[in-house]
Amino acid sequence: MLATPRIGTIDTIGALLHRGGSALLRGLLPASCALCAAASGELLCPACAVQFFGAEAAVVRCPCCANPLPDSAQGQLCGGCRVEPPAFDVTLVAADYAMPLDQLVLQLKFGHRLALATLFARLLRDAVLQQPGFTLPALLCPVPLGPRRLAERGYNQALEIARPLARSLGVALHPRLACRVHETAAQSSVAPEQRRRNIAAAFAIPDAALVQGRHIGVVDDVMTSGRTLNELAATLKRHGAARVSNLVFARTPPH
Repeated sequence: MLATPRIGTIDTIGALLHRGGSALLRGLLPASCALCAAASGELLCPACAVQFFGAEAAVVRCPCCANPLPDSAQGQLCGGCRVEPPAFDVTLVAADYAMPLDQLVLQLKFGHRLALATLFARLLRDAVLQQPGFTLPALLCPVPLGPRRLAERGYNQALEIARPLARSLGVALHPRLACRVHETAAQSSVAPEQRRRNIAAAFAIPDAALVQGRHIGVVDDVMTSGRTLNELAATLKRHGAARVSNLVFARTPPH
């Protein structure tokens, strides 16, 4: 009669099989860096992580809208936010929306590379946790898509980022805190002078009790003019939000 393996032996065999299976999977499906295509066990190789997201890549930004500022303007508002303060209070970003990082955003948004959402969430989490004095929101709200665009794309990239971001920050996520009640043209396809009108009254808050008196974190993939985020923040504040912070992966630099 065969001897019954001891628990420790079973655990050891299981661990070896797990490691062997993982190694086999890596061999069959070799990973590469999403930016430089070098062999990498992660979506971003160490060299690209340092080059684009390391300390040397840090940029001084307006604390309200996250537009880049000179190094001497650390902690100061940009001219635009002074002249016309937006409805949101803070914007934190992980990177500029510029080559080659813009290609990652496009791959997530239009190329169905949903694994990139986890990478964006990790980099955005790091940016949030490195921000001195920032208080975490009580609730995360992804920027909603309209029903037509959601059906065309099959997923909301903002929600895909918000899910792992909420888990890593330990913040509650409410996927339908806001809804888009008017289908709007993509802001990137609209002339700058028409963007405010395009997005006006586009959002609604189905349950205002979830918002009242709370700090809401709005999650999105890209901030360009800021009109969409401003409209959503204004809607949240009309329903009683005490504070609105934008947590956005990439910020388009001013042209």
